[in-house]
Amino acid sequence: QIDVRSMKPAGVGELQAAFERLKKKLSDEGLFDAEYKKTIPVFPKKIGVVTAIGGAAFQDMISVADRRYPLVELVIAPSKVQGSGAAESIVNSIKMLNKKNDVDVIIVGRGGGSIEDLWAFNEEIVAREIFNSKIPVIAGVGHEIDFTITDFVADLRAPTPTAAMELATPNQNEIVSYIEDFVESAEQNVKDKISNSHIKIGRVINSYGFKLPENLVKQNYQKVDNLVYKLFSNIDKKFAYTKNNLSLLIKSIESYDLEKSLKRGFVLVKQDSKFITRAKNFNSKEPAVLKFYDNEIKLD
Repeated sequence: QIDVRSMKPAGVGELQAAFERLKKKLSDEGLFDAEYKKTIPVFPKKIGVVTAIGGAAFQDMISVADRRYPLVELVIAPSKVQGSGAAESIVNSIKMLNKKNDVDVIIVGRGGGSIEDLWAFNEEIVAREIFNSKIPVIAGVGHEIDFTITDFVADLRAPTPTAAMELATPNQNEIVSYIEDFVESAEQNVKDKISNSHIKIGRVINSYGFKLPENLVKQNYQKVDNLVYKLFSNIDKKFAYTKNNLSLLIKSIESYDLEKSLKRGFVLVKQDSKFITRAKNFNSKEPAVLKFYDNEIKLD
């Protein structure tokens, strides 16, 4: 007879149970929530890579980056990915990359293996370090069928390390397409702005407020024109009046011209070097001079 009072899984079963417990704990804390997922940049300049540099996964990631996006710079943070101290090594590599100010995204990955081989990526310290990373993290651990705590807490999960690098890098054709779309969009935006500006300018030109100054100018121009006409009319009148007065003055002056008076038959009487204008002033006993137009006659 066997009396069984308690049972617990051994080996793989025990690890799986530990996995489920930690998964539930972190899920309850919200570490897997979508609201905390950071956006993966479309065109990263630098990608941090946390993996073992001697593994095939590392070489595969380099090949993908060179093929898809040769402009990108890979910042390698070597790490143990299996065995004792692997979890601490992964944490230190993530911290080191976060101290840099120019890394755009981090890939944490390794090739496939058993649950024991991948266990470092199920450690709580690794999960919390990924969650606290200020840089977006892509998890690419194992094969497509493998799931680790890292996959749930990361900002993006890839089925393999190679797929992680593909998700982190744009394809060259995608870049060309993006540039073409950007140029087309920019060109259309410029055309739209010009068209809108033309419409706005047309509305302003045709608005009452814009035409009001023009109307005022036209009205004032007519007033100025009338004033100029009146001014020149007055000048013409003044000129004619002045000209007439000058003519009368000239005639008046000419009437006092002795030569012309003498030509008309007048005679000047001169006595004692003075002109005699009245008969009572003439002294018959004194010599006198009679001045005619053409000559003088002396009277003794």
